Amino acid sequence: MTETSQRPLRVLAAMSGGVDSAVAAARAAEAGHDVTGVHLALSANPQSFRTGARGCCTIEDSRDARRAADVIGIPFYVWDLAERFREDVVEDFIAEYEAGRTPNPCLRCNEKIKFAALLDKALALGFDAVCTGHYAKVIVNEDGTRELHRASDMAKDQSYVLGVLDDRQLAHAMFPLGDTVTTKDEIRAEAERRGLAVARKPDSHDICFIADGDTQGFLANRLGKSEGDIVDEVGAKVGTHEGAYGFTIGQRKGLRIGTPAADGKPRYVLDISPVDNTVTVGPAASLDVSALTAIKPRWCGAAPTGPGTYTAQLRAHGGETTVTAELVDGSLDVAFTEPVRGVAPGQAIVLYDGTRVVGSATIATTTRATASV
Repeated sequence: MTETSQRPLRVLAAMSGGVDSAVAAARAAEAGHDVTGVHLALSANPQSFRTGARGCCTIEDSRDARRAADVIGIPFYVWDLAERFREDVVEDFIAEYEAGRTPNPCLRCNEKIKFAALLDKALALGFDAVCTGHYAKVIVNEDGTRELHRASDMAKDQSYVLGVLDDRQLAHAMFPLGDTVTTKDEIRAEAERRGLAVARKPDSHDICFIADGDTQGFLANRLGKSEGDIVDEVGAKVGTHEGAYGFTIGQRKGLRIGTPAADGKPRYVLDISPVDNTVTVGPAASLDVSALTAIKPRWCGAAPTGPGTYTAQLRAHGGETTVTAELVDGSLDVAFTEPVRGVAPGQAIVLYDGTRVVGSATIATTTRATASV
């Protein structure tokens, strides 16, 4: 049984100002739910966020969301969560990069803002559920328990960034787009039929709080430039950088290495050490990882017991890979059946059993596969 077959609920629809959240709110209202729209003001100075249709936190986005709510015929409010967003998402993002890790701010926003701060406020006001435009499905079992599953259309599936939702949060989550097996053009066509002006609004792909899309510049402004060495696998200096935080594991472009590799092949970032401000580079084969340990696991249901075989996703738009995983002393030990490339501490690993999301954890350490000679 899917979420859409439930009794009518009081639903708070998070409306970003984009087409997906507008159609999701419209579908929830059409299904007979008592829907109220809310736009989250996530910046104390919204002019500093990306303007136009590229972000989800601008004044324009707020106005677009309000117009959509008016067309749907639902009440609409703007809630100021800027301080909470700054603390839980922006500051976390900066701290993670400073520590040499690669965070996912969208995942953190879902965990801390949309399904924590927003959900808590919604429940306190008597709402039953929070509705968003994410492409994922909530399945309600015969015994009333819930499961989070991939969207019907794998090409649009967003369950990876929802893998942090726990039982309580999942019990109050609604994703009306999850059953949609259509192209994005068809979603836009539906929005147009409904009279929603956001039907042709471009999607946002960049980090909403980095106005110009320049992550390295954003971090440099907050952490300051700090020159350090770029070294190869044996520790020989091959270049310099202006801050180790400006690099990610697996990065190839923008290394500005003056000394070419002996084999003439490209080099990639293999390791980032914030302690001595050193970036290590090497061949692509050295990026292969055979195992990892992940911390802070969050389960979409009961925690698994004993070792198990799952599929895993390591990036928001990445593919699946087969793993064995086991919870040991609160941490998740994961082994890959085939080496995977470019896994970075700070990223999330999300485990799946078929289409069901088992849970998510944050990658702490990796074990490199033996490079072939």
